[in-house]
This record gives sequence, structure tokens and C-alpha cells, in this order.
Amino acid sequence: MTAVADRYRRFARDEAPGRSAVYEAWGHRVADDPAVGAVLARIPETRRQPPLVFAVLRLQGAPLDDVDTWASWVLAHADAIVDECARRSVQTNEPLRCAALLPALSLIEGPIALLEVGASAGLCLYPDRYSYRYRRGDEVVALDPVDGPSDVVLDSALDGRPDLRLPEVVWRAGIDLSPLDARSPGDRAWLTTLVWPGEEGRRERIEGALDIAASDPPVLVAGDGAEALPALAAEAPAGATLVVTTPGVLAHVPRVHRAAVIDAARSAGRWITLDAPGLHDGWARRPQLSRGGFALAVDGDAVAEVDPLGAWVAWHPGSGFSAQ
Repeated sequence: MTAVADRYRRFARDEAPGRSAVYEAWGHRVADDPAVGAVLARIPETRRQPPLVFAVLRLQGAPLDDVDTWASWVLAHADAIVDECARRSVQTNEPLRCAALLPALSLIEGPIALLEVGASAGLCLYPDRYSYRYRRGDEVVALDPVDGPSDVVLDSALDGRPDLRLPEVVWRAGIDLSPLDARSPGDRAWLTTLVWPGEEGRRERIEGALDIAASDPPVLVAGDGAEALPALAAEAPAGATLVVTTPGVLAHVPRVHRAAVIDAARSAGRWITLDAPGLHDGWARRPQLSRGGFALAVDGDAVAEVDPLGAWVAWHPGSGFSAQ
């Protein structure tokens, strides 16, 4: 019980403010209400993260308008909450990450066969189908697909002058422990419910990306990244450069297994990742970051510091990024 209260108090204090007033209020109530905390304590520890639990509550119809009514609802639906949380995992699939990946993809000659580890519904497998608007001071660097502007427009702040171009993607595939299908109403509902209430524009961006993925579904395989990667990579078309991406997924892989995923990615083809520097030893040189972001790297060589979800890119040797 104490661990639950402490975790949700930290969430309400440090993570939710400025992002979701609803989740901030819910976090405080869990921390201060022993009865509500006791319900959440029944959830397996690995499925007890506030964003996961709160998304399940919203998926099941929890009221948003009054925290007292919400607390009563939690107590009344305790068994269903525990059961649903036990089978769910956070599978946030943010297409804006493509704005962080694009500078690295621009370094690789195409055509490209794109394979993502931790793909969820595969929304980051369509970097060529989105429009981009990079803001560099008063300048806007605009890129659109070859067939015209996309319904999904990715806005990102840019520091530096990478040579940006949309890749020619001829094959898309992904691996996930529990892949989601952009054509499934249930999977679409789960992905959009993972968006925190109060995050402006994010739900609409994900819905638009889901429509793009549903119109041309990628190959998605259920399995462990390191084990499933070689067989799936062998399906990539001849004549295309295979690029394996691991955008933010290695943090969810136990440390003892991360090296195996990296080795499998490098053995299969080119490897693009964005990670915290201390997450693994796959860097050519461990990057030193100054903005609190992640390192974007190609084959272990860090080329930029980026926002983990793609909101900004600081291109090396742009300000704020150095390597030792």
C-alpha cells in the first residue's frame, strides 16, 4: 500500500502537472485514499504504472468530471479494473517520433525496407506518408509526401541543418510482444485512450496515422525482438536497404537482453535508435547530452539530441550536443 501511494504521489507531483489536470487529480486521490490505493495494490506490480492504470479506467468508462465520483466508481469496479490491467501494457505509438527519426533516415540511401522493434500498431513505419514542418527560428522547413501533403502533419523544432528528405520505403514490418492492428476498433480505442486527457492534438494525430496504417497494413509479428528479428528480416525485398529501428523500446527490455536486440539489429542491416545514453553500451562513443533528451544514432554513432517523442531535434554539431 505504501509503495502504491508513494508512486502515485510522485506521478501527481512530478509527471502530470502541465500535461493532464485529470491525471494529476487522480494521482493525488490514489495517494491519499487508502481504499482506492488498496484496489490498485491488487494489480501486478509490472502493470501498475499510473498511465497504464488510468488508461484502463478511461477505457472502462471512468467518470472524468468529479474526483469523488471517480473514486466511488473505482471501488465499484475493482475486480474488472484488476483483471483488465493485468492483461494490458503501455503501447503508446507516437507518429511524431518520425520527426526525430527522419534526419537519421535521410542519411541512408534507398529504397528502404523498414523494420521496427516494439512496433505496437506500426505508426512509426510510415515516415514517407506524413508531412513535416520543422521550425528553425522564424524559418519553416516543409516536407510533404510525393503525392502531396498528408493529413498527418508532424511539427517539430529544429536546431541545426541536417539534409532532410523523405525516404523511399518499399517494405514495412514490425515486431511486438502484442502487436496492435490499426484496422481493429478495439486496438484503435486502446491506442487513443493511452493519450492523456489534456494533450492537445495528439489524439487526432494518432487517429490520422491509424487511418494511414489501416489503408496499407505493415507486416507485424508477435514475438521477442532479438529472437524474431532474423526470420522477419529475411523477408525484406532484395535490392532494398534494411533499416532496423528501436525508437525508445530498449528502455522496456530488461538490461540483460538489450545487447542481444542491438546485435540482432546490427546483424540484420542498418540500425537507427533513440535512447538515453546510459541505457546500453551500443554506442560507438557514449553521447553527452545537455537538453535532457535522447540520443539519435545510426549504427551506434550519435548524430543528434532529440525529444523522446519528436517535439524537437538538435542536430550535431548543433548547439547542446557533444560526444566524448
